[in-house]
Amino acid sequence: MKNYPPFSVTPLILTFCQQISRELGYFAGANMAQAPIKLRRANKIKTIQSSLAIEGNTLSIEQITAILAGKRVLGPKKDIVEVNNALLVYEDLAKYNPSLAKDLLRAHKVLMKNLNAEAGKYREKGVGVFDGTKVAHMAPPAKRLPYLMTELFNFLKSSSGVSWLIKACVFHYELEFIHPFEDGNGRMGRLWQQLLLMKEDAVFEYVSVESIIKSNQKKYYKVLGQCDKAGTSTLFIEFMLGQILSSLKTYSKITKPQKINAAFRLKNAKKKIIGKWFSRKEYMQANIDMSSATASRDLLNGAKKGLLIKKGDKNQLKYKFGA
Repeated sequence: MKNYPPFSVTPLILTFCQQISRELGYFAGANMAQAPIKLRRANKIKTIQSSLAIEGNTLSIEQITAILAGKRVLGPKKDIVEVNNALLVYEDLAKYNPSLAKDLLRAHKVLMKNLNAEAGKYREKGVGVFDGTKVAHMAPPAKRLPYLMTELFNFLKSSSGVSWLIKACVFHYELEFIHPFEDGNGRMGRLWQQLLLMKEDAVFEYVSVESIIKSNQKKYYKVLGQCDKAGTSTLFIEFMLGQILSSLKTYSKITKPQKINAAFRLKNAKKKIIGKWFSRKEYMQANIDMSSATASRDLLNGAKKGLLIKKGDKNQLKYKFGA
């Protein structure tokens, strides 16, 4: 993997990947990616609160919930701006492509609006990370950023043999090491890790890995430092996969499996193809792993119950959801 970030796949990494795959397989079978809207919203708020708290934001989950509801809260102006910016980004994650550098800059511009004059731009000067008065990490020179960031995104696009689980962890570490922004590198690293994990499985949009990281914050920074000295992200991958697995197990405890039946499938399809005529094939595409016979029964029952309008006949038969 010439010019790719240095890391090794250890037995522990393989074990974690297998355990995470089993958890994701259970979620898929129980349809737990389709969590209730209230739970999705609660987990998203928890993710935002945890990621910002790691950077020193003082607002609580209750205060962030109030801000989301349009209520006024008492707190430092900077903290409130950080929350409002994060809500804008996390409420619309689907609009960002984690494989594109321009989307990284676009997300940073929103996340750091009114917080940093260079929001949405790579830094143009040197920067160091301090532990008290001691320099814990000196980031690469600003002039090398275009090359380093291009190579990092090339890794995402070209390393087809590497799972998105590992790519997410590698990218997270490398972004912290490169430190491409004047401010906001930590929260951007955690945001981009989530977006990359969502390419592995949609359930990661609603799983708060950040809250587990926050509870292990000292170890998080310690491992980052160890990887800096070692010149490889291997230890960080091991650490982060452990956090991801813990997050999935926590999610499974608070999420009830969804009963998948005709009513559920019709409701799921309606969210994706409402307002237009669609064929049986398009209905099947809106519901994963569905047979044509099951699709026909669903559509027939939906029409009988008045949930669907139909027109045409045989191969030309089309359906549309009613108001």
